Amino acid sequence: MHKFKDLEIWKRSRLFCSQIYSMTSKFPDSEKLGLTNQLGRASVSIPSNIAEGSSRKSNKDFSRFLEMTLGSAYEIETQILIAYDLRFISELELNDLDKELTEIIKMISKFKSTLKI
Repeated sequence: MHKFKDLEIWKRSRLFCSQIYSMTSKFPDSEKLGLTNQLGRASVSIPSNIAEGSSRKSNKDFSRFLEMTLGSAYEIETQILIAYDLRFISELELNDLDKELTEIIKMISKFKSTLKI
């Protein structure tokens, strides 16, 4: 069992989630049930799945939860590109979010590879 609050991937993904919420607060009201909701749910699922997975008794179970976090990360990657296409975010915002998300994905993948299954 891992202490999720001590994991850098959890800390970083939690901050990233806050960035997503800040960004989507500027989206048009018509997107509240669309892209805003999707991005919020996907960003919350990353630190949430890390926390839930860390409570599992086996590394195999934890690894499965980390796999779900990667799925959510790639979902966010697609959604921020769509937000950019729709001109909801600037190129600079896109690049900043993409850079941070790429780092989180690398960290999750590396951590997952260290788990003895």
